[in-house]
Amino acid sequence: MLFKLSLGLSVISQLSSQGITPYSFSHCLRGESGGGGIFVLGQIVEPNMVYTPLVPSQPHYNVYLQSIAVNGQTLNIDSSVFATSSNRGTVIDSGTTLAYIAEEAYDPFVTAITETVSGSVRPLLAKGNQCYLTTSSVSEIFPQVTLNFAGGASMILRPQDYLLQQNSIGGAAVWCIGIQKIQGQGITILGDLVLKDKIVVYDIAGQRIGWANYDCSSTVNVSTTTSTGPWLRQLSCIYLDKIAAKLR
Repeated sequence: MLFKLSLGLSVISQLSSQGITPYSFSHCLRGESGGGGIFVLGQIVEPNMVYTPLVPSQPHYNVYLQSIAVNGQTLNIDSSVFATSSNRGTVIDSGTTLAYIAEEAYDPFVTAITETVSGSVRPLLAKGNQCYLTTSSVSEIFPQVTLNFAGGASMILRPQDYLLQQNSIGGAAVWCIGIQKIQGQGITILGDLVLKDKIVVYDIAGQRIGWANYDCSSTVNVSTTTSTGPWLRQLSCIYLDKIAAKLR
């Protein structure tokens, strides 16, 4: 992000305390269409939004991740792996490019992916990362991954939300799992890799985070409540790639 958006003292909290903006913000990061996206002060209104509560009294946007499912099958991972403590927890962070998973959850996750596609791809390791050689479309052969959170909210990941294409060998594409393992730590960080092509709403006043799949090149409806009252309007909003270009 272009300015501090973390919990605590931030641009958002200062604007909100003066009644200029609501105590919330939203973004929609474009994926395969070249990057950039939308950023707004306020909540993007989308009927398919799901919300999960924030973990209270945390410096970051911690949420309660409860389980992970691959191809509809919940992985055998102890729920304590995702519990929030001084050295554990799950953080949503748009300032992180990839995504990282707690060490104890990584191997079951990768194993489940590999077993699901073993008949359609050639598994291989590249610089310690699990990769796959295939001539097929990954959206046709790789499974859906579901992250299940408190409050009944689920984040559904398409293959392109957890895979990265690296190169090609003999006409076959090499795809690697982009979700990395944090060695020796129990932290899970959900970064841009899994947040792209989604509206993500940080409702700080309501102590919750929500999301919905969305075409981030489209306009959005934004609901804003300030000291002057509520309003709703359609915006093309602020495109992050255009802002970045002006700063170069």
